[in-house]
Amino acid sequence: MVLGADKGRATVVMDKTEYQQKMSTLLSDSKTYEKLDRDPTPKHKRELVSILQRLEKEEKIKKADKQFLYPTSENVPRIYGSPKIHKTIARRFSPIVDFTGSIGYNVAKSLMDILSPIVGQSEHHVLNSKSLAEDLKDVTLEDDEILNSHDVVALFTSTPIDLTLHILKEGLNEDKDLKNRTLLTTDDIIELTKFCLATVAYFSYSGQIYRQCFGMAMGSPSTPLLAISSWSGLSRKLSLQPRKLSPRLWKRYVDDVLEIIRKGQVDNLTDHLNTIDPTGSVKFTYEQEHNGSIPFLDTLITRKPDGSVKLSIYRKKTHTDQYLQFSSHHPSIKN
Repeated sequence: MVLGADKGRATVVMDKTEYQQKMSTLLSDSKTYEKLDRDPTPKHKRELVSILQRLEKEEKIKKADKQFLYPTSENVPRIYGSPKIHKTIARRFSPIVDFTGSIGYNVAKSLMDILSPIVGQSEHHVLNSKSLAEDLKDVTLEDDEILNSHDVVALFTSTPIDLTLHILKEGLNEDKDLKNRTLLTTDDIIELTKFCLATVAYFSYSGQIYRQCFGMAMGSPSTPLLAISSWSGLSRKLSLQPRKLSPRLWKRYVDDVLEIIRKGQVDNLTDHLNTIDPTGSVKFTYEQEHNGSIPFLDTLITRKPDGSVKLSIYRKKTHTDQYLQFSSHHPSIKN
């Protein structure tokens, strides 16, 4: 089998039998997945049709919107494994659910336009490497401080849905611009979000339909936004921690965090971070600076003798140096 790697745009060639064995092992985790006796698609389709009819009747969506969101097919999402070559060559998989063409795909796409503005509003949010460089240009490290990074273990599959919906609802209620983007109420948006999470939580593999029992499946257009929103809400609790643990710098990109913290406090901070999720599902790992340097995003941050930092380009070992040809027929990205 020829597969795309989890990261780095690399290509992995794997024996089909080995792939099937690894997928079977992945899906045999009864804490995460369960087999279904029947296809839930017809049930979800009726549910979506009912929601859309009500929203149109209440004049919260137009007829054209209803037609765009209306489920015209009953395709069951399918799961596949993407090898994590940056861990151990082709020995671990990222489970990806192909949501394209399923009954909730267009709903998930539409939710992105509504939810995107409420994500990344924190002063700690990093937009990209350019904004990171701007944030670090005046930073000076003290002798008793180190550069450190934390990240969430398996962000999508460990994110609790109930907590995510609670945090999302808080963000929508605080969004003063929401009425300018949509006629939907907060409760309407939460209802549609629940629907999307339910329809991406089941999938087929080798003729069998499964349901993901916990967390969110990777593959839906709205899943990254929801996971980031949940993690953003959890990270607000950082301000409630003991003052001695508070990093002087806390910059977050998705589930990766760059910090400047006192030496000897990393383990204590990690222990504290592992308590901010009341469900106990979200856990953190960390990486400290090595020889005065630490990678973050696609930069290598290095402390200089005077305590200031410099940024240089960083490429992981799995980076393939493949880039989109400039003259290709592809929409330009404006930032």
